[in-house]
Amino acid sequence: MNAIADTEAGRRLAGFLDNPVVGMLPWIVFSVLVGPGRFEFAVAIALAIALVVLIVDRLRRPGTSVKIIEVSDVVFFAALAIVGLFASAGTLRWLETYSGELSNFALVTIALGSIAVRVPFTVQYARERVDRSLWHTRGFMHTNYVITAVWGLAFLVAAVAGLIGDLVLRQPDNIWTNWVIQIGAIIVALRFTEWYPPVVRERIHGGRPSRGGPTSVGALFIPFAGYLVPVGIVVLAFGSGPTWLGIALIVLGVLLVRAFKLDENGDRTSEPRRDAE
Repeated sequence: MNAIADTEAGRRLAGFLDNPVVGMLPWIVFSVLVGPGRFEFAVAIALAIALVVLIVDRLRRPGTSVKIIEVSDVVFFAALAIVGLFASAGTLRWLETYSGELSNFALVTIALGSIAVRVPFTVQYARERVDRSLWHTRGFMHTNYVITAVWGLAFLVAAVAGLIGDLVLRQPDNIWTNWVIQIGAIIVALRFTEWYPPVVRERIHGGRPSRGGPTSVGALFIPFAGYLVPVGIVVLAFGSGPTWLGIALIVLGVLLVRAFKLDENGDRTSEPRRDAE
């Protein structure tokens, strides 16, 4: 494993595995895939991902403590798989309809529970990416509390959206409540996870964020703005809404991406050229 870790591919893999998103990947995949007639398939894929992540992490870091979220992944989806094997037809239909929300609420519980016991689950990943001397600093812990809370909120939004589709609209496969809103919430949380630590470091060392650059608000929302374009295309392609809505989403997405990129580059374009001094 050490020889692999010394390669460029190995370093990229290590960076990926040290991201808290990896621990949530089985839940994200499951909540997106599950639906009528897809319960067994979604559980199998999620459990396979959970096992691979846990095994690879153990091989990379033998003797270290296992991560809370990775153990929860395996336990939760193994339990779902066992229940699915012995469930009656009625129970299986219930699982096909509501297990996505069940998994999202489980993640909300894990996120908020880890905050309540003062061990936000992102800490175990963050400690593998920063120097040990920073582990107990106020900025480090604050960053992980905030990021963990944002993930809890994202999965709460996904769970509520799913419940609206299932209980209010009676449409378990509704494209808006089952995919668009849920994926949008995850995209925001994914981006926030990468965006927020530099913001905290900038505040600690510089006093306040700069107008532009990678820590600007525009930089935070560029991925979500870009997400509006494929959503608009889906609306037009599948008739998931009026034509004007699809066109409006595409146009809005393009305009917002452009505006946010200008905001992100604002400080660099406004700086005087040093070669002119």
